[in-house]
Amino acid sequence: MNLSGKKIVLGISGGIAAYKCAELVRRLKEQQCEVKVVMTESAKHFITPLTMQAVSGESVSDSLLDPQAEAAMGHIEFAKWADLILIAPATCNTIAKMANGIADDLLTTLVLATPAKVAIAPAMNQQMYAHPATQQNLATLTSFGVSIWGPGSGEQACGDVGKGRMLEPMELIEHCTAQLSPVPQVLDGKVFTVTAGPTREALDPVRYITNHSSGKMGYALAQAARALGARVNLISGPVNIQAPQGVDVIYVNSAVEMRDAAITLAEKSDVFIGCAAVADYRAADISEQKIKKQGDEMTIALVKNPDIIAEVAALTQNRPYTVGFAAETQDVKKYALGKLKNKQLNMICANDVSQEGLGFNSDNNALTLFWENDQQSLPASNKKELALTVVKAIAGKLGLPSVKRLERS
Repeated sequence: MNLSGKKIVLGISGGIAAYKCAELVRRLKEQQCEVKVVMTESAKHFITPLTMQAVSGESVSDSLLDPQAEAAMGHIEFAKWADLILIAPATCNTIAKMANGIADDLLTTLVLATPAKVAIAPAMNQQMYAHPATQQNLATLTSFGVSIWGPGSGEQACGDVGKGRMLEPMELIEHCTAQLSPVPQVLDGKVFTVTAGPTREALDPVRYITNHSSGKMGYALAQAARALGARVNLISGPVNIQAPQGVDVIYVNSAVEMRDAAITLAEKSDVFIGCAAVADYRAADISEQKIKKQGDEMTIALVKNPDIIAEVAALTQNRPYTVGFAAETQDVKKYALGKLKNKQLNMICANDVSQEGLGFNSDNNALTLFWENDQQSLPASNKKELALTVVKAIAGKLGLPSVKRLERS
């Protein structure tokens, strides 16, 4: 992400999702943004100006008729200062006022007075969001050039389930980055297929063998490839994270299901990244009924699962550039180089999952990238940032003529 020096006005309107704004501002400040906060009167019922002042380091503005500020036409200066005005949460009422040019408070006045880009993160009850009036207002704002980020789906504060949740702070920061510091689309026209998450190997109708993979690294790689312009297929085992926008997701459970999807898509791909933690073995026979206790010991016969990444690398026609992952607890370089050679991969990403706070179920990771005659160490960082670096490295190895532009992004 590259938001350093960018100037963002965060407009907070009166919805329960306003509580997320303290975290949003903190994360924006981490990216070296300048952030000024504008609040509506309703917003102050959900989060205090003092809280927002503390996290932003700036005085919070909440009145259009502040004599001290307006002596210097403060709202106009505010509007000129911003690179982006982000309204989060954007309530049904605020969206309606924006769509109809109503400027009866500081926030809606700024929207009309600014030459900057404007974006909203809608947040409201799912029925309010679906109402034809709201949808018409959103369409009007889109025609005005306003970016609409979200909403997400899920359980809402009122107890309903559906579309209307404000996007999470990190998701909004990703949108801010794409808006203010777009990444060169050097992978435009390329097709990536990525596997992610664990596999589940059934023992009976209620039990299965699996592992601790969260899928975060694979999902981050898919998102990074998409951000650089690639068309992305994501073959996902069972995970509890939301799929990246703009990515085609194929959900599977078992290694055999993942293998079938992988081979089909690999032949149509320029790059294949095998990031999934595929179970090495599966049950020889899956019981049709729940297995009952039978003494103090139980023996279950296992058979070897297909080696998906090796099969992809062994394709003789339409073989993609093939990237594997090696999650090890010891002798990381030795085992990684062994897999690179034995499976005939183009590249392998190795990590030591024995390190506390890295790898499985963590938001952070550290990798060493290996090629036949080269390697690159990537220190511990957020998986999304790490994934972008990995995809940039792949783009470089593909010899794309415009890849040098990535060095500045």
